[in-house]
Amino acid sequence: MITALKEAGSYIRERIPESPDTAIILGSGLGKIVNHLAVEQVVDYESIPHFPVSTVEGHEGKLISGMLGNKRVLVMQGRFHFSEGYEMSAVIFPIRVLKFLGIKTLIVSNAAGGMTPDFEMGDIMVINDHICLRPNPLIGPHESDFGARFP
Repeated sequence: MITALKEAGSYIRERIPESPDTAIILGSGLGKIVNHLAVEQVVDYESIPHFPVSTVEGHEGKLISGMLGNKRVLVMQGRFHFSEGYEMSAVIFPIRVLKFLGIKTLIVSNAAGGMTPDFEMGDIMVINDHICLRPNPLIGPHESDFGARFP
């Protein structure tokens, strides 16, 4: 796993040499945030070694580097889901690649509020806990490069 992560990270660094410390993973509904981004580089997921390819409509499958306001960010335009048939190790692979790239702050968008009738697409909500009904992504061989086994 570490070798694959390093290969993917090296490939991305060759194309996006100035890695920011903030990444945003866009899910359904927020893909258009890239229209507000001063785009510097774009890398298609399918060209990144060992990277999964998003199959969800509206998940463009692009890693984009640029400026959002005065902040340099790395944006994943689309992500991967266990429900697409990916193993959990593939779902979390890009997150671990971001860690190797030096990302310290990660913002993930999703449709978690979809069952709350008062919420509209694009509303911000804070999730401070959840019930995991899927395989725990922390299960498997411990990689000390990622810190504590169970944070």
